[in-house]
Amino acid sequence: MKASLQPDRPRLLIHPGPAHPVRIESRQSRRGRHVRLTLAPGANMFDAIILPLAAIGIEHASTTILGGDFEQIEYCVAQVDPSGQTRVGYAEPLRAGRSCLIFGNATIGKNQQGAPIIHCHGALRAENGAVKGGHILTQNSIVGARPISVLVTAFTDIQLRVAYDAETNISLIKPYQETTNE
Repeated sequence: MKASLQPDRPRLLIHPGPAHPVRIESRQSRRGRHVRLTLAPGANMFDAIILPLAAIGIEHASTTILGGDFEQIEYCVAQVDPSGQTRVGYAEPLRAGRSCLIFGNATIGKNQQGAPIIHCHGALRAENGAVKGGHILTQNSIVGARPISVLVTAFTDIQLRVAYDAETNISLIKPYQETTNE
């Protein structure tokens, strides 16, 4: 009998902290701004996204990376946290070498100190031909010889900030919107 690749039952993931009654937080922006960005060859992905967007006043956004060749991609995948402090954490970085990013999404916001941060997930074909996916380490991933297109949806009245999340016991990017009396 051939072993099934499908689990015989769903797996249940229970985080260590108290469950928040709202599972997914969302905000609505009154208006948005759309930009097509081109990642420059030879640049690291972080600088190639953050610097041109900052120059036109964009600090909080969602992006779609349309794919392209990289001289180098580093990524990591989730693994069980052996300490038990959280359910999952990132494994040590993996080097995919010269690779093709098939597709990616990145969220741009600010860390706890107010510095820019990119949280990027993508699917890639590694140098050895294997298809992989995970959390892309943008500062260690170098754009290849040709520019790569990125579609940017900037948020005009919503900020994305890294903040501690009691349920997961880790810091996450969360939406923040000042309320107004309009």
